[in-house]
Amino acid sequence: MTETSDSDVSHENYNFTDVNRAKYDYAGSGSEEDFSKYLLDRMRQLESRNSNLKEQCDQIESEKRFVESQKLKYEREVRRLQAEIERLKTVPLVVATIMDVVGENRILVRSSTGPQFMVNVSQYLDEDKLVPGAKVALNQQTLAIVELIPSSEDPAVSAMEVVTSQDVDYADIGGLKEQIQELIESVELPLTKPESFTRIGISPPKGVLLYGEPGTGKTLLAKAVAHRTDATFIRIVGSELVQKYIGDGSKLVRDLFEMARKKSPSIVFIDELDAIASRRLNDANGADREVQRTLMQLLAEMDGFEIRGDICIVAATNRLDVLDPAILRPGRFDRIVNVPMPDEDARVNILKVHTRFMNLADDVDFDKLARMTDTTSGADLNAIVMEAGMLAVRYDKESVGMSEFVDSVNKVLSKIEKKQEVLPEGMFG
Repeated sequence: MTETSDSDVSHENYNFTDVNRAKYDYAGSGSEEDFSKYLLDRMRQLESRNSNLKEQCDQIESEKRFVESQKLKYEREVRRLQAEIERLKTVPLVVATIMDVVGENRILVRSSTGPQFMVNVSQYLDEDKLVPGAKVALNQQTLAIVELIPSSEDPAVSAMEVVTSQDVDYADIGGLKEQIQELIESVELPLTKPESFTRIGISPPKGVLLYGEPGTGKTLLAKAVAHRTDATFIRIVGSELVQKYIGDGSKLVRDLFEMARKKSPSIVFIDELDAIASRRLNDANGADREVQRTLMQLLAEMDGFEIRGDICIVAATNRLDVLDPAILRPGRFDRIVNVPMPDEDARVNILKVHTRFMNLADDVDFDKLARMTDTTSGADLNAIVMEAGMLAVRYDKESVGMSEFVDSVNKVLSKIEKKQEVLPEGMFG
């Protein structure tokens, strides 16, 4: 038998696996039990390492999915920004108004810059909507109509509509029975019972003008009319029609009546009418001429060629003497109603109206208070009632007595006398 050399044995030992090598090592130095224990420890180490590797793999996969989702997100954002850039690079359109439809696909328009053009129309537009007065958009290069612009109301005009219901009724107004009756006949009945006027064969009044000194209840009457009818109530102050730029005031008046026609039946209440309808003078400056243009547009809307429809106009002013005669003629304001300062009986009714929810003492004498408050308006009487209530609160009383009313009258009247000393006599003619 051939003897094995030491180098061969060494070579064979290097070809063993780790387990065989371990077994070989343990065969000479330890028992089988120690070897099994070693294998178990080795297996647990390998399983732990395998578990760690799986966790790292799962984490890498999760990070990969997150990166891919972020990639898609940023790609969408890039596409959105590119689309926005392309949209901003588009050629602007010219706004124009259709003047006339000449023939098939041939329309006469007036651009916003002034000149008129005969233009073509895109075949994708609805021909029924291409009518005179409609706003359209023109291609800047070919001037062809490429888009219809929907009509929209001026926000300043839309804000004039009173949406909330008024909480003032005729019962809340004292001492103005005759004026209330005229408003009912001129404003309320034409809207609620138009058949009565048709049966008689007359046209209802087109407008009512309320005039009188401040605080007599003109605006209060208008609120009561708005409460009693289901008509659209549009309120505007005369000074709001005075605009900075030429033509803006006239446009505002046109848009105001256009909205009133769309939402008819409607009531247009113009407060402080003297701010826009004062008498026209020959030596007017630039600002006054613009106010006069606005007034002429208002006159045309009130009684011009355009059919007003179910629109009633109620106006109020403190200065009837400064109004232009053209606005006072019949056809514009068919009824001019004076709202006077309350007499003694009216003052008693006004005091009762303002105190109907107050806890009054038995010694309150309204007749005496009415005699003490001569030359006071309804607003002054409301201030007297409010001041008397504040005095009762100051002294922590259970009710408002005559003494509080007397002190309140003296306090309010002293303020009125001081105010009258400052104002020129006959200002509210």
